[in-house]
Amino acid sequence: MKKKSESKLKIIPLGGLEQIGMNITAFEYEDSIIVVDCGLAFPEDDMLGIDLVIPDVSYLKDNIDKVKGFVITHGHEDHIGALPYVLKEVNVPIYATRLTIALIENKLKEHNLLRSTKRKTIKYGQSINLGAFRIEFIKTNHSIQDAAALAIYSPAGTIIHTGDFKVDYTPVFGDTIDLQRFAEIGKKGVLALMCDSTNAERQGYTMSERTVGKTFDNIFSEHKNTRIIIATFASNVDRVQQIINSAYKFKRKVVVEGRSMVNVIGTASELGYIKIPENTLIDIDQMKNYPDNQMVMVTTGSQGESMAALSRMAADLHKKVTIKPGDTIIFSSNPIPGNEKAVSKVINELIAKGADVIFQDVHVSGHPCQEEIKLIYSLVKPKYAIPVHGELRHLTAQAKVAGTLGIPKDRIFILRSGDVLELDDKDAAVTGKVHTGAIMVDGLGVGDVGNIVLRDRQHLSEDGIMIVVLTLEKYSNQLLSGPDIVSRGFVYVREAGDLMGEARSVVEEALDNCLRHKISDWGKIKTEIREALSDFIWKKTKRRPMILPIIMEA
Repeated sequence: MKKKSESKLKIIPLGGLEQIGMNITAFEYEDSIIVVDCGLAFPEDDMLGIDLVIPDVSYLKDNIDKVKGFVITHGHEDHIGALPYVLKEVNVPIYATRLTIALIENKLKEHNLLRSTKRKTIKYGQSINLGAFRIEFIKTNHSIQDAAALAIYSPAGTIIHTGDFKVDYTPVFGDTIDLQRFAEIGKKGVLALMCDSTNAERQGYTMSERTVGKTFDNIFSEHKNTRIIIATFASNVDRVQQIINSAYKFKRKVVVEGRSMVNVIGTASELGYIKIPENTLIDIDQMKNYPDNQMVMVTTGSQGESMAALSRMAADLHKKVTIKPGDTIIFSSNPIPGNEKAVSKVINELIAKGADVIFQDVHVSGHPCQEEIKLIYSLVKPKYAIPVHGELRHLTAQAKVAGTLGIPKDRIFILRSGDVLELDDKDAAVTGKVHTGAIMVDGLGVGDVGNIVLRDRQHLSEDGIMIVVLTLEKYSNQLLSGPDIVSRGFVYVREAGDLMGEARSVVEEALDNCLRHKISDWGKIKTEIREALSDFIWKKTKRRPMILPIIMEA
Protein backbone atom coordinates (compact mmCIF):
# COMPACT_ATOMS: atom_id res chain seq x y z
CA MET A 1 0.00 0.00 0.00
CA LYS A 2 1.41 3.38 -1.02
CA LYS A 3 1.84 5.92 1.74
CA LYS A 4 -0.57 8.81 1.10
CA SER A 5 2.10 11.48 1.10
CA GLU A 6 4.07 9.86 -1.74
CA SER A 7 1.57 10.76 -4.46
CA LYS A 8 1.58 14.16 -6.07
CA LEU A 9 -1.36 16.37 -6.83
CA LYS A 10 -1.99 17.05 -10.53
CA ILE A 11 -3.50 20.33 -11.68
CA ILE A 12 -4.73 20.19 -15.29
CA PRO A 13 -6.34 23.29 -16.84
CA LEU A 14 -8.62 22.08 -19.65
CA GLY A 15 -9.48 25.61 -20.79
CA GLY A 16 -9.55 29.25 -19.71
CA LEU A 17 -5.84 29.98 -20.07
CA GLU A 18 -4.57 32.09 -23.01
CA GLN A 19 -8.13 33.43 -23.36
CA ILE A 20 -10.97 35.08 -21.46
CA GLY A 21 -13.69 32.46 -21.11
CA MET A 22 -14.11 28.66 -21.17
CA ASN A 23 -12.75 28.19 -17.64
CA ILE A 24 -12.40 24.57 -16.54
CA THR A 25 -9.68 22.95 -14.44
CA ALA A 26 -9.23 19.36 -13.26
CA PHE A 27 -7.53 18.50 -9.95
CA GLU A 28 -6.38 14.89 -9.71
CA TYR A 29 -5.00 12.93 -6.79
CA GLU A 30 -4.58 9.15 -7.25
CA ASP A 31 -8.07 7.86 -8.09
CA SER A 32 -10.00 11.14 -7.53
CA ILE A 33 -10.64 14.00 -9.95
CA ILE A 34 -12.67 17.12 -9.15
CA VAL A 35 -13.43 19.72 -11.80
CA VAL A 36 -13.59 23.43 -10.97
CA ASP A 37 -15.95 25.38 -13.27
CA CYS A 38 -17.18 24.48 -16.74
CA GLY A 39 -17.58 27.57 -18.88
CA LEU A 40 -18.10 28.51 -22.50
CA ALA A 41 -16.35 31.04 -24.71
CA PHE A 42 -17.88 33.26 -27.35
CA PRO A 43 -16.82 32.67 -30.97
CA GLU A 44 -13.95 34.63 -32.49
CA ASP A 45 -14.41 36.68 -35.66
CA ASP A 46 -13.18 33.92 -37.94
CA MET A 47 -15.65 31.35 -36.53
CA LEU A 48 -18.37 32.10 -39.08
CA GLY A 49 -21.87 31.15 -37.97
CA ILE A 50 -20.71 29.57 -34.69
CA ASP A 51 -22.91 30.34 -31.66
CA LEU A 52 -20.59 29.38 -28.82
CA VAL A 53 -17.48 27.38 -28.00
CA ILE A 54 -17.16 24.74 -25.28
CA PRO A 55 -14.13 22.87 -23.93
CA ASP A 56 -13.10 19.43 -25.18
CA VAL A 57 -13.42 17.18 -22.11
CA SER A 58 -11.96 13.97 -23.62
CA TYR A 59 -9.63 13.71 -20.62
CA LEU A 60 -12.60 13.59 -18.22
CA LYS A 61 -14.45 11.07 -20.41
CA ASP A 62 -11.36 8.83 -20.53
CA ASN A 63 -11.10 8.96 -16.72
CA ILE A 64 -14.81 9.05 -15.92
CA ASP A 65 -14.44 6.51 -13.05
CA LYS A 66 -12.26 9.00 -11.18
CA VAL A 67 -14.42 12.11 -11.69
CA LYS A 68 -16.27 12.94 -8.46
CA GLY A 69 -18.04 16.17 -9.33
CA PHE A 70 -18.08 19.74 -10.65
CA VAL A 71 -17.38 22.46 -8.10
CA ILE A 72 -18.53 25.83 -9.42
CA THR A 73 -17.21 29.19 -8.19
CA HIS A 74 -19.97 31.51 -9.53
CA GLY A 75 -22.76 31.84 -12.06
CA HIS A 76 -21.19 33.62 -15.04
CA GLU A 77 -21.43 32.06 -18.51
CA ASP A 78 -17.66 31.64 -18.81
CA HIS A 79 -17.84 29.40 -15.71
CA ILE A 80 -21.17 27.55 -16.07
CA GLY A 81 -22.18 27.90 -19.73
CA ALA A 82 -20.77 24.57 -20.99
CA LEU A 83 -22.34 22.45 -18.23
CA PRO A 84 -25.45 21.35 -20.19
CA TYR A 85 -23.23 20.12 -23.05
CA VAL A 86 -20.55 18.51 -20.90
CA LEU A 87 -22.99 16.80 -18.49
CA LYS A 88 -24.35 14.75 -21.40
CA GLU A 89 -20.95 13.04 -21.52
CA VAL A 90 -19.67 13.46 -17.97
CA ASN A 91 -22.70 13.10 -15.71
CA VAL A 92 -21.45 13.81 -12.19
CA PRO A 93 -22.93 15.91 -9.34
CA ILE A 94 -22.61 19.71 -9.22
CA TYR A 95 -21.74 21.64 -6.06
CA ALA A 96 -22.22 25.42 -5.84
CA THR A 97 -23.74 28.27 -3.83
CA ARG A 98 -27.45 29.09 -3.90
CA LEU A 99 -27.74 31.64 -6.73
CA THR A 100 -25.19 29.75 -8.83
CA ILE A 101 -27.19 26.51 -8.52
CA ALA A 102 -30.40 28.39 -9.45
CA LEU A 103 -28.78 29.81 -12.62
CA ILE A 104 -27.40 26.36 -13.53
CA GLU A 105 -30.89 24.89 -13.04
CA ASN A 106 -32.28 27.40 -15.58
CA LYS A 107 -29.83 25.97 -18.11
CA LEU A 108 -30.52 22.35 -17.21
CA LYS A 109 -34.26 22.97 -17.65
CA GLU A 110 -33.71 24.21 -21.21
CA HIS A 111 -31.72 21.05 -22.01
CA ASN A 112 -34.07 18.62 -20.18
CA LEU A 113 -31.29 17.61 -17.78
CA LEU A 114 -32.86 18.57 -14.45
CA ARG A 115 -33.93 15.05 -13.49
CA SER A 116 -30.71 13.35 -14.52
CA THR A 117 -28.31 15.79 -12.80
CA LYS A 118 -27.50 15.68 -9.09
CA ARG A 119 -26.84 19.07 -7.57
CA LYS A 120 -26.15 20.31 -4.08
CA THR A 121 -26.28 23.83 -2.67
CA ILE A 122 -23.29 24.67 -0.47
CA LYS A 123 -23.04 27.48 2.09
CA TYR A 124 -19.94 29.58 2.76
CA GLY A 125 -17.70 27.92 5.31
CA GLN A 126 -19.17 24.52 4.53
CA SER A 127 -16.89 21.74 3.25
CA ILE A 128 -17.65 18.78 0.99
CA ASN A 129 -15.67 15.57 0.72
CA LEU A 130 -15.13 14.26 -2.80
CA GLY A 131 -12.79 11.26 -3.00
CA ALA A 132 -9.37 12.29 -1.74
CA PHE A 133 -10.37 15.98 -1.67
CA ARG A 134 -12.11 18.22 0.80
CA ILE A 135 -13.33 21.50 -0.67
CA GLU A 136 -14.33 24.53 1.37
CA PHE A 137 -16.29 27.48 -0.05
CA ILE A 138 -15.03 30.94 0.98
CA LYS A 139 -17.08 34.14 0.57
CA THR A 140 -15.76 36.60 -2.05
CA ASN A 141 -17.14 39.64 -3.91
CA HIS A 142 -17.61 39.75 -7.68
CA SER A 143 -20.00 41.34 -10.18
CA ILE A 144 -22.54 38.60 -9.42
CA GLN A 145 -23.80 37.45 -6.03
CA ASP A 146 -22.72 34.26 -4.27
CA ALA A 147 -19.24 34.09 -5.78
CA ALA A 148 -16.88 31.78 -3.90
CA ALA A 149 -13.19 31.03 -3.67
CA LEU A 150 -12.31 27.40 -3.03
CA ALA A 151 -9.87 25.93 -0.55
CA ILE A 152 -9.04 22.53 -1.99
CA TYR A 153 -7.49 20.27 0.66
CA SER A 154 -5.63 17.23 -0.69
CA PRO A 155 -3.16 14.84 0.95
CA ALA A 156 -0.40 16.62 -1.02
CA GLY A 157 -1.31 20.05 0.34
CA THR A 158 -3.86 22.86 0.17
CA ILE A 159 -4.65 24.81 -3.00
CA ILE A 160 -6.61 28.05 -2.94
CA HIS A 161 -8.50 28.90 -6.13
CA THR A 162 -9.89 32.44 -5.89
CA GLY A 163 -12.47 32.12 -8.68
CA ASP A 164 -13.32 35.54 -10.12
CA PHE A 165 -13.19 38.03 -7.29
CA LYS A 166 -12.56 41.57 -6.12
CA VAL A 167 -12.18 43.03 -2.65
CA ASP A 168 -15.26 45.21 -2.11
CA TYR A 169 -15.51 46.64 1.42
CA THR A 170 -18.92 48.23 0.65
CA PRO A 171 -20.77 45.65 -1.47
CA VAL A 172 -24.29 46.46 -2.70
CA PHE A 173 -25.67 43.23 -1.26
CA GLY A 174 -24.43 40.90 1.47
CA ASP A 175 -21.10 40.79 3.25
CA THR A 176 -17.62 41.73 2.24
CA ILE A 177 -15.05 39.11 1.16
CA ASP A 178 -13.96 36.83 4.04
CA LEU A 179 -10.34 37.97 4.21
CA GLN A 180 -10.02 36.49 7.70
CA ARG A 181 -10.60 32.97 6.37
CA PHE A 182 -7.94 33.43 3.66
CA ALA A 183 -5.52 34.47 6.44
CA GLU A 184 -6.42 31.50 8.69
CA ILE A 185 -5.84 29.01 5.87
CA GLY A 186 -2.66 30.87 4.92
CA LYS A 187 -1.31 30.44 8.47
CA LYS A 188 -1.72 26.67 8.24
CA GLY A 189 0.30 26.61 5.02
CA VAL A 190 -0.86 26.79 1.41
CA LEU A 191 0.83 24.80 -1.35
CA ALA A 192 -0.37 26.93 -4.27
CA LEU A 193 -2.56 29.94 -5.04
CA MET A 194 -4.52 30.08 -8.28
CA CYS A 195 -5.54 33.72 -8.55
CA ASP A 196 -7.71 35.71 -10.99
CA SER A 197 -5.49 37.64 -13.46
CA THR A 198 -8.06 39.59 -15.53
CA ASN A 199 -6.97 43.02 -14.21
CA ALA A 200 -3.41 42.10 -13.25
CA GLU A 201 -2.05 44.77 -15.61
CA ARG A 202 -3.89 47.53 -13.74
CA GLN A 203 -2.33 49.27 -10.78
CA GLY A 204 -4.16 50.20 -7.60
CA TYR A 205 -7.55 48.91 -6.44
CA THR A 206 -10.81 48.14 -8.21
CA MET A 207 -13.50 50.64 -7.20
CA SER A 208 -16.46 49.45 -5.14
CA GLU A 209 -19.60 48.51 -7.09
CA ARG A 210 -21.39 51.13 -4.97
CA THR A 211 -19.63 54.01 -6.77
CA VAL A 212 -21.69 53.18 -9.88
CA GLY A 213 -24.89 53.85 -7.89
CA LYS A 214 -23.75 57.45 -7.24
CA THR A 215 -22.99 57.89 -10.95
CA PHE A 216 -26.50 56.66 -11.83
CA ASP A 217 -28.03 59.15 -9.39
CA ASN A 218 -26.09 61.98 -11.04
CA ILE A 219 -27.11 60.92 -14.56
CA PHE A 220 -30.76 60.57 -13.53
CA SER A 221 -30.79 64.07 -12.00
CA GLU A 222 -29.16 65.56 -15.13
CA HIS A 223 -31.57 63.82 -17.55
CA LYS A 224 -34.94 64.37 -15.88
CA ASN A 225 -36.88 64.89 -19.10
CA THR A 226 -35.73 62.00 -21.27
CA ARG A 227 -36.29 58.29 -21.43
CA ILE A 228 -33.27 56.41 -20.03
CA ILE A 229 -32.08 53.09 -21.48
CA ILE A 230 -29.23 51.29 -19.70
CA ALA A 231 -27.35 48.34 -21.20
CA THR A 232 -25.37 46.08 -18.86
CA PHE A 233 -24.43 42.43 -18.35
CA ALA A 234 -27.50 40.28 -17.66
CA SER A 235 -25.75 38.61 -14.74
CA ASN A 236 -24.73 41.78 -12.91
CA VAL A 237 -27.55 41.69 -10.36
CA ASP A 238 -25.99 44.39 -8.15
CA ARG A 239 -25.81 46.78 -11.10
CA VAL A 240 -29.51 46.22 -11.85
CA GLN A 241 -30.30 46.71 -8.14
CA GLN A 242 -28.62 50.13 -8.23
CA ILE A 243 -30.50 51.12 -11.40
CA ILE A 244 -33.76 50.16 -9.67
CA ASN A 245 -32.74 52.17 -6.57
CA SER A 246 -32.07 55.28 -8.67
CA ALA A 247 -35.27 54.79 -10.70
CA TYR A 248 -37.30 54.52 -7.48
CA LYS A 249 -35.66 57.64 -6.06
CA PHE A 250 -36.49 59.62 -9.24
CA LYS A 251 -40.04 58.15 -9.48
CA ARG A 252 -39.43 56.20 -12.68
CA LYS A 253 -40.81 52.81 -13.71
CA VAL A 254 -38.41 50.06 -14.81
CA VAL A 255 -38.73 47.67 -17.77
CA VAL A 256 -36.35 44.71 -18.03
CA GLU A 257 -35.73 43.63 -21.65
CA GLY A 258 -33.64 40.80 -23.15
CA ARG A 259 -34.18 37.10 -22.49
CA SER A 260 -31.08 36.45 -20.39
CA MET A 261 -31.70 39.61 -18.33
CA VAL A 262 -35.33 38.60 -17.61
CA ASN A 263 -34.15 35.08 -16.58
CA VAL A 264 -31.41 36.22 -14.21
CA ILE A 265 -33.41 39.03 -12.58
CA GLY A 266 -36.39 36.68 -12.16
CA THR A 267 -34.23 34.05 -10.46
CA ALA A 268 -32.41 36.61 -8.29
CA SER A 269 -35.60 38.25 -7.05
CA GLU A 270 -37.23 34.88 -6.25
CA LEU A 271 -34.22 34.06 -4.06
CA GLY A 272 -34.13 37.51 -2.47
CA TYR A 273 -30.82 38.67 -3.98
CA ILE A 274 -32.45 41.77 -5.44
CA LYS A 275 -35.05 43.96 -3.77
CA ILE A 276 -37.56 45.61 -6.08
CA PRO A 277 -39.98 48.14 -4.52
CA GLU A 278 -43.64 47.41 -5.30
CA ASN A 279 -45.06 48.82 -8.55
CA THR A 280 -41.60 49.74 -9.85
CA LEU A 281 -41.21 46.96 -12.40
CA ILE A 282 -43.61 47.06 -15.34
CA ASP A 283 -44.07 44.90 -18.41
CA ILE A 284 -42.70 46.16 -21.74
CA ASP A 285 -46.24 46.34 -23.16
CA GLN A 286 -47.23 48.87 -20.46
CA MET A 287 -44.48 51.27 -21.50
CA LYS A 288 -46.78 53.22 -23.79
CA ASN A 289 -48.93 54.19 -20.78
CA TYR A 290 -46.12 56.27 -19.23
CA PRO A 291 -44.40 59.45 -20.43
CA ASP A 292 -40.71 59.13 -21.40
CA ASN A 293 -39.47 60.99 -18.33
CA GLN A 294 -40.96 58.29 -16.08
CA MET A 295 -39.29 55.35 -17.84
CA VAL A 296 -36.04 53.42 -17.39
CA MET A 297 -35.26 50.38 -19.46
CA VAL A 298 -32.57 47.88 -18.43
CA THR A 299 -31.45 45.78 -21.37
CA THR A 300 -28.89 43.32 -22.68
CA GLY A 301 -26.56 44.20 -25.55
CA SER A 302 -23.79 46.13 -23.81
CA GLN A 303 -21.25 44.10 -25.83
CA GLY A 304 -22.75 44.93 -29.22
CA GLU A 305 -24.02 41.33 -29.68
CA SER A 306 -26.10 41.36 -32.86
CA MET A 307 -29.04 39.41 -31.40
CA ALA A 308 -29.24 41.27 -28.09
CA ALA A 309 -32.04 43.74 -27.37
CA LEU A 310 -30.06 47.00 -27.62
CA SER A 311 -28.46 46.06 -30.96
CA ARG A 312 -31.90 45.22 -32.32
CA MET A 313 -33.20 48.61 -31.17
CA ALA A 314 -30.24 50.38 -32.78
CA ALA A 315 -30.88 48.58 -36.07
CA ASP A 316 -34.68 49.23 -35.99
CA LEU A 317 -35.37 45.51 -35.66
CA HIS A 318 -36.92 45.58 -32.20
CA LYS A 319 -40.66 44.88 -32.21
CA LYS A 320 -41.59 47.04 -29.23
CA VAL A 321 -38.97 49.75 -28.77
CA THR A 322 -37.95 52.46 -31.21
CA ILE A 323 -35.02 54.73 -30.36
CA LYS A 324 -35.97 58.38 -30.73
CA PRO A 325 -34.06 61.66 -30.61
CA GLY A 326 -33.42 62.74 -27.03
CA ASP A 327 -33.27 59.23 -25.54
CA THR A 328 -30.41 58.88 -23.03
CA ILE A 329 -28.58 55.58 -23.49
CA ILE A 330 -26.00 54.38 -20.97
CA PHE A 331 -23.46 51.61 -21.57
CA SER A 332 -22.79 50.26 -18.10
CA SER A 333 -19.95 47.89 -19.05
CA ASN A 334 -16.56 47.82 -20.71
CA PRO A 335 -16.16 46.05 -24.05
CA ILE A 336 -14.71 42.56 -23.57
CA PRO A 337 -11.45 42.32 -25.61
CA GLY A 338 -12.47 41.65 -29.21
CA ASN A 339 -15.92 43.27 -28.96
CA GLU A 340 -14.76 46.88 -29.33
CA LYS A 341 -15.78 47.13 -33.01
CA ALA A 342 -19.27 45.76 -32.43
CA VAL A 343 -19.85 48.10 -29.49
CA SER A 344 -18.65 51.12 -31.40
CA LYS A 345 -20.96 50.22 -34.33
CA VAL A 346 -24.01 50.12 -32.02
CA ILE A 347 -22.99 53.44 -30.39
CA ASN A 348 -22.72 55.08 -33.82
CA GLU A 349 -26.12 53.73 -34.88
CA LEU A 350 -27.70 55.11 -31.69
CA ILE A 351 -26.07 58.54 -32.10
CA ALA A 352 -27.29 58.63 -35.72
CA LYS A 353 -30.84 58.28 -34.37
CA GLY A 354 -30.34 61.37 -32.21
CA ALA A 355 -29.81 59.58 -28.91
CA ASP A 356 -27.44 60.85 -26.23
CA VAL A 357 -24.97 58.02 -25.47
CA ILE A 358 -23.01 57.85 -22.18
CA PHE A 359 -20.26 55.25 -21.71
CA GLN A 360 -17.71 56.84 -19.37
CA ASP A 361 -17.49 56.07 -15.64
CA VAL A 362 -20.66 53.95 -15.54
CA HIS A 363 -18.87 50.68 -14.90
CA VAL A 364 -16.52 49.14 -12.40
CA SER A 365 -14.83 45.82 -12.89
CA GLY A 366 -15.56 42.65 -10.94
CA HIS A 367 -11.89 41.63 -10.94
CA PRO A 368 -8.94 42.57 -8.70
CA CYS A 369 -6.28 45.11 -9.62
CA GLN A 370 -2.66 44.70 -8.50
CA GLU A 371 -3.08 45.87 -4.88
CA GLU A 372 -5.91 43.38 -4.22
CA ILE A 373 -3.88 40.59 -5.83
CA LYS A 374 -0.99 41.50 -3.49
CA LEU A 375 -3.37 41.45 -0.52
CA ILE A 376 -4.55 37.91 -1.26
CA TYR A 377 -0.95 36.69 -1.80
CA SER A 378 0.13 38.28 1.51
CA LEU A 379 -2.70 36.59 3.42
CA VAL A 380 -2.37 33.19 1.74
CA LYS A 381 1.47 33.07 1.56
CA PRO A 382 1.51 30.28 -1.06
CA LYS A 383 4.60 28.23 -1.84
CA TYR A 384 3.72 28.20 -5.57
CA ALA A 385 1.88 30.78 -7.69
CA ILE A 386 -0.32 29.68 -10.62
CA PRO A 387 -1.96 32.70 -12.29
CA VAL A 388 -5.31 31.78 -13.90
CA HIS A 389 -8.17 33.42 -15.81
CA GLY A 390 -6.82 35.48 -18.65
CA GLU A 391 -4.76 35.77 -21.80
CA LEU A 392 -1.02 35.24 -21.66
CA ARG A 393 -0.41 38.98 -21.07
CA HIS A 394 -2.68 38.94 -17.98
CA LEU A 395 -1.08 35.79 -16.56
CA THR A 396 2.41 37.23 -17.12
CA ALA A 397 1.40 40.50 -15.42
CA GLN A 398 0.30 38.55 -12.34
CA ALA A 399 3.52 36.50 -12.40
CA LYS A 400 5.44 39.80 -12.18
CA VAL A 401 3.30 40.93 -9.20
CA ALA A 402 3.99 37.59 -7.46
CA GLY A 403 7.71 38.11 -8.16
CA THR A 404 7.68 41.52 -6.44
CA LEU A 405 6.26 39.79 -3.35
CA GLY A 406 9.32 37.55 -3.13
CA ILE A 407 8.02 34.34 -4.74
CA PRO A 408 11.01 32.84 -6.61
CA LYS A 409 10.71 32.60 -10.41
CA ASP A 410 10.96 28.81 -10.40
CA ARG A 411 7.88 28.60 -8.19
CA ILE A 412 5.63 30.65 -10.50
CA PHE A 413 3.93 28.58 -13.19
CA ILE A 414 2.28 30.12 -16.23
CA LEU A 415 0.41 27.12 -17.58
CA ARG A 416 -1.23 26.51 -20.93
CA SER A 417 -4.46 24.59 -21.37
CA GLY A 418 -3.65 20.87 -21.28
CA ASP A 419 -0.47 21.15 -19.18
CA VAL A 420 -0.21 18.65 -16.31
CA LEU A 421 1.38 20.33 -13.30
CA GLU A 422 2.44 17.80 -10.64
CA LEU A 423 3.23 19.22 -7.23
CA ASP A 424 3.74 18.44 -3.56
CA ASP A 425 5.56 20.02 -0.66
CA LYS A 426 9.00 19.20 -2.10
CA ASP A 427 8.75 20.30 -5.72
CA ALA A 428 6.52 21.11 -8.69
CA ALA A 429 6.95 20.60 -12.42
CA VAL A 430 4.97 20.35 -15.64
CA THR A 431 5.27 16.66 -16.44
CA GLY A 432 3.08 16.20 -19.49
CA LYS A 433 0.16 17.30 -21.61
CA VAL A 434 -3.39 16.02 -22.08
CA HIS A 435 -5.67 16.54 -25.06
CA THR A 436 -7.69 19.78 -24.88
CA GLY A 437 -9.39 21.90 -27.46
CA ALA A 438 -12.43 23.91 -28.42
CA ILE A 439 -15.65 22.31 -29.63
CA MET A 440 -17.91 24.55 -31.67
CA VAL A 441 -21.66 24.69 -31.18
CA ASP A 442 -23.75 25.78 -34.17
CA GLY A 443 -27.52 25.63 -33.59
CA LEU A 444 -28.26 22.15 -32.29
CA GLY A 445 -25.02 20.70 -33.67
CA VAL A 446 -22.27 20.19 -31.10
CA GLY A 447 -18.85 19.50 -32.59
CA ASP A 448 -20.13 18.75 -36.10
CA VAL A 449 -18.58 21.95 -37.41
CA GLY A 450 -14.81 21.63 -37.37
CA ASN A 451 -11.90 23.37 -39.04
CA ILE A 452 -12.70 21.98 -42.50
CA VAL A 453 -16.28 23.28 -42.45
CA LEU A 454 -15.04 26.64 -41.14
CA ARG A 455 -12.46 26.75 -43.92
CA ASP A 456 -15.22 26.16 -46.46
CA ARG A 457 -17.34 28.91 -44.89
CA GLN A 458 -14.36 31.24 -45.03
CA HIS A 459 -13.82 30.31 -48.68
CA LEU A 460 -17.49 30.86 -49.54
CA SER A 461 -17.57 34.17 -47.68
CA GLU A 462 -14.50 35.46 -49.50
CA ASP A 463 -14.86 34.16 -53.07
CA GLY A 464 -18.37 32.74 -53.49
CA ILE A 465 -19.38 29.53 -55.27
CA MET A 466 -19.90 28.30 -58.85
CA ILE A 467 -22.02 25.22 -59.51
CA VAL A 468 -21.67 23.40 -62.85
CA VAL A 469 -24.61 21.12 -63.70
CA LEU A 470 -24.62 18.67 -66.62
CA THR A 471 -26.50 15.51 -67.59
CA LEU A 472 -24.78 12.51 -69.19
CA GLU A 473 -26.46 9.52 -70.82
CA LYS A 474 -26.09 6.26 -68.95
CA TYR A 475 -23.41 3.87 -70.36
CA SER A 476 -22.50 6.04 -73.39
CA ASN A 477 -21.64 9.20 -71.36
CA GLN A 478 -23.07 11.41 -74.16
CA LEU A 479 -23.80 14.96 -73.03
CA LEU A 480 -27.59 15.34 -72.95
CA SER A 481 -27.97 18.78 -71.37
CA GLY A 482 -25.81 21.53 -69.96
CA PRO A 483 -23.34 22.43 -68.85
CA ASP A 484 -25.26 25.11 -66.92
CA ILE A 485 -23.34 27.36 -64.58
CA VAL A 486 -24.92 28.94 -61.50
CA SER A 487 -22.91 31.32 -59.32
CA ARG A 488 -23.54 32.91 -55.92
CA GLY A 489 -21.37 35.50 -54.24
CA PHE A 490 -18.88 35.43 -57.13
CA VAL A 491 -20.01 37.90 -59.81
CA TYR A 492 -23.37 39.44 -60.61
CA VAL A 493 -24.36 37.11 -63.45
CA ARG A 494 -26.51 39.56 -65.43
CA GLU A 495 -23.55 41.87 -65.89
CA ALA A 496 -21.03 39.10 -66.54
CA GLY A 497 -22.70 37.29 -69.45
CA ASP A 498 -19.48 37.14 -71.50
CA LEU A 499 -17.48 35.68 -68.64
CA MET A 500 -20.14 33.02 -68.03
CA GLY A 501 -20.31 32.20 -71.75
CA GLU A 502 -16.55 31.68 -71.87
CA ALA A 503 -16.65 29.66 -68.67
CA ARG A 504 -19.24 27.38 -70.24
CA SER A 505 -16.99 26.80 -73.27
CA VAL A 506 -14.10 25.94 -70.94
CA VAL A 507 -16.26 23.32 -69.19
CA GLU A 508 -17.43 21.87 -72.52
CA GLU A 509 -13.84 21.59 -73.71
CA ALA A 510 -12.74 19.84 -70.51
CA LEU A 511 -15.66 17.42 -70.84
CA ASP A 512 -14.91 16.67 -74.51
CA ASN A 513 -11.32 16.04 -73.58
CA CYS A 514 -12.40 13.47 -70.96
CA LEU A 515 -14.82 11.71 -73.30
CA ARG A 516 -12.20 11.61 -76.10
CA HIS A 517 -9.84 9.87 -73.75
CA LYS A 518 -12.59 7.39 -72.80
CA ILE A 519 -12.58 8.56 -69.15
CA SER A 520 -15.81 7.22 -67.65
CA ASP A 521 -15.05 7.72 -63.96
CA TRP A 522 -17.21 10.65 -62.84
CA GLY A 523 -14.81 11.56 -60.05
CA LYS A 524 -12.08 12.18 -62.64
CA ILE A 525 -14.44 14.09 -64.93
CA LYS A 526 -15.41 16.37 -62.02
CA THR A 527 -11.76 16.97 -61.13
CA GLU A 528 -10.91 17.87 -64.76
CA ILE A 529 -13.85 20.29 -64.97
CA ARG A 530 -12.97 21.85 -61.61
CA GLU A 531 -9.32 22.37 -62.49
CA ALA A 532 -9.96 23.76 -65.97
CA LEU A 533 -12.62 26.19 -64.73
CA SER A 534 -10.58 27.22 -61.71
CA ASP A 535 -7.55 28.09 -63.87
CA PHE A 536 -9.72 30.04 -66.31
CA ILE A 537 -11.50 32.04 -63.57
CA TRP A 538 -8.19 32.81 -61.82
CA LYS A 539 -6.65 34.12 -65.07
CA LYS A 540 -9.68 36.28 -65.78
CA THR A 541 -10.59 37.60 -62.33
CA LYS A 542 -7.79 36.66 -59.88
CA ARG A 543 -10.47 35.05 -57.68
CA ARG A 544 -10.88 31.48 -56.54
CA PRO A 545 -14.57 30.67 -55.97
CA MET A 546 -15.51 27.22 -54.69
CA ILE A 547 -16.41 25.10 -57.76
CA LEU A 548 -18.93 22.27 -57.42
CA PRO A 549 -19.48 20.13 -60.54
CA ILE A 550 -22.73 18.13 -60.39
CA ILE A 551 -23.27 15.29 -62.90
CA MET A 552 -26.68 13.68 -63.35
CA GLU A 553 -27.41 10.62 -65.43
CA ALA A 554 -30.40 9.94 -67.66
